[in-house]
Amino acid sequence: MKSTLETLKTSWSTLYKTRREIQRNFPDFWDLRVRKKHLEVILEEVKDGDKILDIGSSTRELRHSLVDLCGRAISYKSMDIDRETKQDYYSLHEINEKFNVIFLFEVIEHLTFEDGVHLLSEIHDMLLPGGKLILTTPNAFHPNRYWEYSHKISYRYDEIGGILISLGFRVTSIFRIYNDAFFRRLFRIWVAAPVHKYFSVDFAKSILLVALKEH
Repeated sequence: MKSTLETLKTSWSTLYKTRREIQRNFPDFWDLRVRKKHLEVILEEVKDGDKILDIGSSTRELRHSLVDLCGRAISYKSMDIDRETKQDYYSLHEINEKFNVIFLFEVIEHLTFEDGVHLLSEIHDMLLPGGKLILTTPNAFHPNRYWEYSHKISYRYDEIGGILISLGFRVTSIFRIYNDAFFRRLFRIWVAAPVHKYFSVDFAKSILLVALKEH
């Protein structure tokens, strides 16, 4: 039997089917809800007592935000390949525990398609039943994000959502992430949005997905 990765590499119809499922279950991209910061969504999805793994954690800033500033009673573990930083893990192969929530913020676009699918599959295995993946990736409709030199691939919301469905996740939320000065943000969301849509150029720098492992 083919692995999911091999199926996604060789069968365009498989990914097309799951992309259509995302398109049916969520609004058109330009009608997706805009959130200021990913922390807003995290605070809605994370509860006290959760075991959290932050992949690509960099400076572990999220621990400070969740524990020190917001007072969440969580177990936080970090993983990053940069050994110049202090982390709990430096490789996924070192991890032998399971988690309620896994963060993957601005990471998958730095990997090839094959490596990205493999990573998402490993994340699925590391989640407890009912566990959640919260993921962000650059918005394919934001030109500055697309051209960053270290990015290997750009995902539309239905593409990354379709991959997650193919791997056994249920996508529960998709948002566009955009923060700016108050009046500029207000203007772009409520006044300039039709112009952005007409030219297919968005002001939101990232998209965020929440995906559930049901079993």
